[in-house]
Amino acid sequence: MRKGIFITSTDTGVGKTIITSIIARGLINKGIDVGVMKPIQTGGRTDSKFLVKMTGIKDSHSLINPFFAKAPLAPIVAFKLEKRNIDIERIKSAFEELSSKHQFMVVEGIGGILVPIKYNYSVLDLIVDLDLPVIIVSRPGLGTINHTLLTIKVARDYGIEVIGVIINNFAKKGVCEKTNPSVISRLGNVPILGEIPHIDSIDLKRLSQISRKIDLDRILDEPTRRDKIYLEKDDKCYVWHPFTQMKDWQKEGQIIIEQAKGNYLKATDGRWYLDAVSSLWVNVHGHRKKEIDNAIRNQLNSVSHSTLLGLGNIPSIKLAKRLVEITPKGLNKVFYSDNGSTACEIGLKIALQYWKHKKTKKEKFISFNNAYHGDTIGAVSLGGIDLFHKIYKPLLFDSYKVDYPYCYRCKLNKKYPSCELACIGKLKKILDKYHNNIGALIIEPLVQAAGGMIVSPFGFLKEVKKLCNRYDVLMIADEVATGFGRTGRMFACEYEGVSPDIMAAAKSITGGYLPLAATLVTDEIYKTFLGDYAEKKTFFHGHTYTGNPLACRAAIANLEIFKKERILEKLRPKIEFLEKELKNFNNLEHVGDIRQKGFMVGIELVKDKATKEEYRWEEKIGIRVIEEVKKHGIIMRPLGNVIVLMPPLSITIAELKFLLDVTYEAIRTVTTSRI
Repeated sequence: MRKGIFITSTDTGVGKTIITSIIARGLINKGIDVGVMKPIQTGGRTDSKFLVKMTGIKDSHSLINPFFAKAPLAPIVAFKLEKRNIDIERIKSAFEELSSKHQFMVVEGIGGILVPIKYNYSVLDLIVDLDLPVIIVSRPGLGTINHTLLTIKVARDYGIEVIGVIINNFAKKGVCEKTNPSVISRLGNVPILGEIPHIDSIDLKRLSQISRKIDLDRILDEPTRRDKIYLEKDDKCYVWHPFTQMKDWQKEGQIIIEQAKGNYLKATDGRWYLDAVSSLWVNVHGHRKKEIDNAIRNQLNSVSHSTLLGLGNIPSIKLAKRLVEITPKGLNKVFYSDNGSTACEIGLKIALQYWKHKKTKKEKFISFNNAYHGDTIGAVSLGGIDLFHKIYKPLLFDSYKVDYPYCYRCKLNKKYPSCELACIGKLKKILDKYHNNIGALIIEPLVQAAGGMIVSPFGFLKEVKKLCNRYDVLMIADEVATGFGRTGRMFACEYEGVSPDIMAAAKSITGGYLPLAATLVTDEIYKTFLGDYAEKKTFFHGHTYTGNPLACRAAIANLEIFKKERILEKLRPKIEFLEKELKNFNNLEHVGDIRQKGFMVGIELVKDKATKEEYRWEEKIGIRVIEEVKKHGIIMRPLGNVIVLMPPLSITIAELKFLLDVTYEAIRTVTTSRI
């Protein structure tokens, strides 16, 4: 059974309150515990009082109707005249309180679906916030088809389920009244839930009689869809999941996501889960963010895709300008691709070709142990995680590997008393000896993400850049995971004032909506590719969906939200709260190390805290912890024995507290139990 419905209409004066009362009364007669609500009302409180009278519901009127104004005008005007504001959070809170008391909620809107409640907030937005399907009340006569189909379209464009249409208040059935319902049903692909005649006077008995003319069972039932069991069966039959042992997958029950809202994902079993992995480190402002949704819809009305090979498109141009404005100084040219791996791959190819154009044989690369730059061949060649990369060695090219400062497990000596000095010393030694044939160094600035959230000491990145400059080696900054606010700054390089020669950005670039990546380079690099056609200095690389307009428009909206809502500024107290609360995890017997940079957190679990002995792979300790948190409604994904916390930047302090409390208890439960 659904949790409730929202009654809207084609316009004002079509009898929403009558229909709301009829539906509520009919459901009550069927034994359903119904709650009613008229969140906003103008022209007095007549409608909400009528609802209470007809249903006999005893809830506080301040919950049923939190806001009302005297003037019979649109809320945005009526409340402004009274110098009062409508608090949407108060409405949502009242709805949640009533929902907790009742089995089913019937909520009546005000006017039509696009009636403005506040500036930039309409009835449509309220429906989305309350997460309810709608029933549309329509007039019986001329104009019904147009107005109803428009209302259906707008609702569906916003991802709102339209249960059906009720035609209300017909006095007699002429040709128009007889034919309109079937036309609306066919063209709108919706059922007509009832056709209600004009009512001169009404009482409870009459209300109950009329309720039989409405298909109440259809209102109560969830939308028809394949049973969860069959979805799971088809998933196991046809889908090969990434980084997943499919033998285990075949044996286990699965979560299948069908919907999302804010920081939560909804599964086909109706359960909501906190998205603590940001849908694999990409979601920034939460799911179904209105501004990004609207940006994509608007772009759909223009063009969804056109190639950048020989053509331009407006969103890709505007986004490139914005990226140049917000990235480290000197990165003035943008090359688009589809994902982080290709963004890094492009950086490698540009670096190699750059030196070719300068007629210098610098064909080798330096990368770091424990690094991850993606899964294409070039990116894997420079990766440093044996679990992911070793098996593909026959396909890969050789590179120089140096240690990244994994301070928790670094073995020190008298020559190098600190981890970062040891790593810098080894890097300098290689550069000293081989710099004449080394073209570029690639690094994940500040945090090796997939390597286990390894955070480098402050100053390490800057020292690496100094060495690159000294030995005439390009620095490629892989900001795929660290970019767009994850570390607390827009880009990790900002912390140490480093401007790389090449930078790869992806993951959160579109706010977690669509695949897009960008590789940015300096003017110095770009200019070496300029020449006469016959010189063949062109960068011969590209992807079919390079600079896709839909993705670029989503990215522009994402960056606009960062600025308008002061995301990075609002992130600071959350990061401080996270840092403070994470200290409690040191009390757990099997927590060896806690690593954090902004909203990137790794909690390394060990078998023995004193010796730092690792859990064996087959013990699946990380997987067991995330299975435990899943029971409490949280989605996470570990990196071996490292528990990763990477929530959306939009997560609230309360949600962070919930996430940390559940994770703490899950680690304690799993690590103190026997396998």
